[in-house]
Amino acid sequence: MSAADLRAIAASLALLLLTACIPRVEAPRGGQRPPPETPERFRKCVAMMVAEGSKVEALPDRIFDNGCSATSAVKLVAIGIPVTNLGAVKCYLAAPFARWVREDVPALASRWLDGGFVTRIESFGSFACRPVNGIAGNRLSEHGRANAIDIAAFRLRDGRRISVRDGWNSDDPQVRGFLRALHQAACARFAIVLGPDANAFHQDHFHFDMGEGRYCR
Repeated sequence: MSAADLRAIAASLALLLLTACIPRVEAPRGGQRPPPETPERFRKCVAMMVAEGSKVEALPDRIFDNGCSATSAVKLVAIGIPVTNLGAVKCYLAAPFARWVREDVPALASRWLDGGFVTRIESFGSFACRPVNGIAGNRLSEHGRANAIDIAAFRLRDGRRISVRDGWNSDDPQVRGFLRALHQAACARFAIVLGPDANAFHQDHFHFDMGEGRYCR
């Protein structure tokens, strides 16, 4: 048996252990509302992010007539790995997101991808003034409050591109394990985490937000 075969078997076993040991939350639980936004809380959040090693720019509050807003928001200038296409992000979401990028992504890439190194993360954006799933008549999406981020793919130093769409059910157990491990790590950091198993609207990305309640799917 070749070394590559042994690595594939080991990755498959690790994936089974991961999915068996970490329970999946199938329905919202809790119901805690996010803490109220105040200038003092915002200043402390920005200071905390800087102390943790992030470079951010505080953005002025924006409130629109149609209910959308971007308040207590920052621009993520540098958080360890470049992330494309991000606009305004609420600081209370930006802080755990920066930790996920800086801590979880490199560690899990090294574990699952034979020491692979992520050089760029591709996103579908953060702030977008629209209803949930872009369907007219739905309630306002957390994207409309700058309180959500959608992650689509990961670029590696060796040239590989691992996308959520193609990799979630990949025949490669290492790619599959990497994406599932990232999803589970996100569930420990964000209030709401949606991926391909959530519904057809999320077949090609991970959705993270810090809205009300808890849900991981």
